[in-house]
Amino acid sequence: MTTIDLSARPAPAVGGFNLTILKLELRRLFRNQRTMIFTLAFPVLMFVLVSNSIPGADQPLGDGVIANVKAYLMVSMALYGAVMATTSGGASVSIERAQGWSRQLRLTPLSPLAYIAIKMLTAMVMGVLALGSTFVVAAIFGNVTMATQTWIAATVIVLAGSLVFAAFGLFMGYLLPNQNAMQVLGPGLAVLGFLGGLFSGPVDTSTVIGKIQALTPIYGLNEIAHWPLTLTTTGHLDSFDWLWVVNLVAWGAIFVAGAVWRFRKDTARV
Repeated sequence: MTTIDLSARPAPAVGGFNLTILKLELRRLFRNQRTMIFTLAFPVLMFVLVSNSIPGADQPLGDGVIANVKAYLMVSMALYGAVMATTSGGASVSIERAQGWSRQLRLTPLSPLAYIAIKMLTAMVMGVLALGSTFVVAAIFGNVTMATQTWIAATVIVLAGSLVFAAFGLFMGYLLPNQNAMQVLGPGLAVLGFLGGLFSGPVDTSTVIGKIQALTPIYGLNEIAHWPLTLTTTGHLDSFDWLWVVNLVAWGAIFVAGAVWRFRKDTARV
């Protein structure tokens, strides 16, 4: 009887990452009509309600600033929608755990990092839809004023930063029971949004409370995403703070490490 040494098999390239699994994940995403409708509609409705309830929303953000208040609100709502969408996309892994899919994946050559990369890319599709729907509606009907380079910068920053919260959703999806994941994460993200200045405006880091707020996960991304809106005809009204980037990168590293840890722990029983 011939014995096959499985340990002698060469390790797959890039940890087993492949387009077939990515395609399956995307197909499953688009079949979830309830999630898709919520992803498209929620940030748009938030922008419409908030922008129409604030007096002077058509006024510029400051002396010489090209963007107006509605543009600031648009970026805030698009950012919140993208964060919610990518987090929920990552947290969907909690349902897969209940179905035994995660343990099945442990039998394949797919590495934890490759699997997390696939889930994050899938969640990013939801982020793109949330941001795109908000920007399109705001541009057509919202009377938003922004320079072309500001539109581009805000789009790139929000999408790139949303990857952090795709990892956050994955981490929490493995950490929380499947029936409670989004019930906890929904209100939790709203609280983090307030602490990070997403709904209350720029954080005053000269105060004790402001210093605490500057340590929260959404703070760095919120500040970076809104910084391009301070563009004037002669430069930026506000100076860029590299601590915003440190905040975003640090939380991203924590969430990715947490997701890898929980993936390995969750599938170790196979």
